[in-house]
Amino acid sequence: MRKELSIDIPIVMENDLMCHESIIDVSLAMEPAWWPECCIYRAPKKLREVNKEAYTPKLISIGPFHYGGKEPRDKDGEREQREMEKLKVGYLKKFCNRTRKSQKEIARIIEENEEKIRRCYSESFDICHEDFVKMVLLDSTFIIELFLRSYMEEEYENDYILSKPWLKIGVSHDLILLENQLPFFILKELHNQFSRSEENNNISFRRLACKFFHLTGKKLLEKEIKHFTDLIRYFYYPSTLKSGNGIIFDLHSATELYEAGVIFRTSEKGRMLLDIQFPNMPLKRCPCFNCSWLLNCLPCLKCFPCLEGTQTFLYVPQFLVQDKTEGLLRNLMALEQCHYPSEAYICNYICLLDYLINTREDVELLVDKKIIINMLGSNEAIATMVNKLGLEIVETCSCYFGLAQELNKHYDECCNRNMGNLRSSYFSNLWRGTATIIGLIVLGFTLWNFIRPYVYVRH
Repeated sequence: MRKELSIDIPIVMENDLMCHESIIDVSLAMEPAWWPECCIYRAPKKLREVNKEAYTPKLISIGPFHYGGKEPRDKDGEREQREMEKLKVGYLKKFCNRTRKSQKEIARIIEENEEKIRRCYSESFDICHEDFVKMVLLDSTFIIELFLRSYMEEEYENDYILSKPWLKIGVSHDLILLENQLPFFILKELHNQFSRSEENNNISFRRLACKFFHLTGKKLLEKEIKHFTDLIRYFYYPSTLKSGNGIIFDLHSATELYEAGVIFRTSEKGRMLLDIQFPNMPLKRCPCFNCSWLLNCLPCLKCFPCLEGTQTFLYVPQFLVQDKTEGLLRNLMALEQCHYPSEAYICNYICLLDYLINTREDVELLVDKKIIINMLGSNEAIATMVNKLGLEIVETCSCYFGLAQELNKHYDECCNRNMGNLRSSYFSNLWRGTATIIGLIVLGFTLWNFIRPYVYVRH
């Protein structure tokens, strides 16, 4: 007989785990520090690899992430950065003269909040106390003084930055980069303590920032603003947006939807960029009553609201695309990926655009409908930009889930595609529609002439 194999499983007691001959010293192991105040991050590596330049300041560095200008730059870039660092010192001097306060008095507020400021960053820095306070002092006074001068621009028309539009635009773009931020609370505190006075109409720092970045069209609610990137994001989306499930199905492109009878129309003025609407009209239940083909042929009939209401509109706010658009959107999306994963409204918008725009023809359609304002010159460049913006974006939920379902449902209706083909093929404009109607009339007379003899013989 074969002997049974027996395996001894030793019982490990808690005291046995305290081994004196450990391979790894677990006593030094610590989880990464994560503070509730944390709101300023480095762009995730996968996003940075797609377009590194979009997250790196080109003229002026703010905060500890780019402290000391360690990024490789060309000679012109190094010279401009040195000039801007000198300008920071000059602005500090002007700020002290404006407020009649010494550097030590201003630095005292920073020292009191140093720990809180450090906790706002996703990384810890090997910057000593003295250098850290100096860095925040120079950067914060530069920003506040620049905003005050921009608010009173007529008095400072000869300012080094404000007198050069290209330089002001470059600096403002650097100030909205996610990695190039100071916490909003310290800027607000320094402004309230030292520079808020009747001289500048007692204006709040939030309004100064909005004036500098040209942010209009939305009321300033008492929402906590974390930094300038967060402020820009706040102005981009309406408060009515709610997150839903992620879009895990394919959405049809703009040209496909247009061929299925969806008419793209710009939203009325005052709508936020992300406020896209597909109204639930009775036409969705009876798509055969779509009269868009007739309105294309006879535009004068659009004065009748009853006929206008028989069309299926997708209302999309205008989207201005220019040189700085990609960099701005990438930083807003990086902030949402790091800090607002469940409320990533900008990411949702770009992913929706990525579905709608696949080719140059899709961009041409949206440009023709005045939904996209193309300042780049090339429609193909916009298609490439939008498709690249969606790379490496993780979308777990979307505020456009219901909208995408409605659009797909509309496209899947066979009658909608037939009516759309009728409109695009035979009634796309006045002349083609007129030729179609005349052709139908001629065809009718021809048929009548053909069957008339038989009708008379029968009678």
